[in-house]
Amino acid sequence: MTGTEIELPVADGVLSGVDFGGHGEGVLLVHGTGHNAAAWTDVASHLLGECRPIALDLRGHGQTRLDSTGPEQYWRDIGDVVTALAWDRPVLVGHSTGGYAVTAATAGGLVEPAALCLVDGVVLDDRDASLAAHADMRTPEAADRLRTMFRYGWSADDDQMRAHVEQCVREAGGDWLDAGARPGLVEAVTRRSFTRRGHRWVRRPAVEEIATVTAVEPGAEVFPAVDVYDRLTCPMTIVLAENGFHASRRDEVRAVADAVPGRRLIDIGSNHNVPMTRPAELAAIILDLVRDRAAAPVGNVD
Repeated sequence: MTGTEIELPVADGVLSGVDFGGHGEGVLLVHGTGHNAAAWTDVASHLLGECRPIALDLRGHGQTRLDSTGPEQYWRDIGDVVTALAWDRPVLVGHSTGGYAVTAATAGGLVEPAALCLVDGVVLDDRDASLAAHADMRTPEAADRLRTMFRYGWSADDDQMRAHVEQCVREAGGDWLDAGARPGLVEAVTRRSFTRRGHRWVRRPAVEEIATVTAVEPGAEVFPAVDVYDRLTCPMTIVLAENGFHASRRDEVRAVADAVPGRRLIDIGSNHNVPMTRPAELAAIILDLVRDRAAAPVGNVD
């Protein structure tokens, strides 16, 4: 299963995406940093019987040619995408940074989802701690780590690109993020992360994209801190990976889930890359939200 390549219009251009087919309620799948629409392939295969899943490539990622010029564009695009799809109250699913993206788009009033599903993608710091953490991500040392660990921004010729893809597939079983993922899926995600530039390939995102989106404004109305959840009224499910980025802060995640009725916390046995390593389990969680949406009385926006 690969889906159909589509273009999703936003204010200043188009985002690339994949329409996996299916019928019924719309489900928008939003990847995390370094990933792309292909990461949702196996999840989508379990959704097709009951809904219509579409995944996008965020700015600076995958096959989307647009880069971010400000820290909010990548999540503000989600409102334009939902409008272009003519979806009424879709289910929004975001992994990692994509979890904040769908949260921020909702908190900013750009979209009114039937429900949010945040997959190991929550923000737990207060504003001061968040500002400090985001500043750390823009240091030269952080940029070097990203280049070394993930080859962000790397320019490769055909042979180098193919060798890198083969290496990622070969080593996935022992990788701290990809262990448990289907080899063919690792290959698809890795290949989609390269964009052709002239006679070479460029691994996206570049470190400049990371620097741009982490240059958050202290006085921003919608800000990547724990108080952003105070702006949400829709149902919200948080999927917490037991070996993910937030496992050591489970009590704080639980507090977010318990703060408002209609929220729930679901633990899942996985590393951080839940969509790739536990697709069937994650799809079952998403389908519960789709069924709740379908069963809600007309006019009920909660």
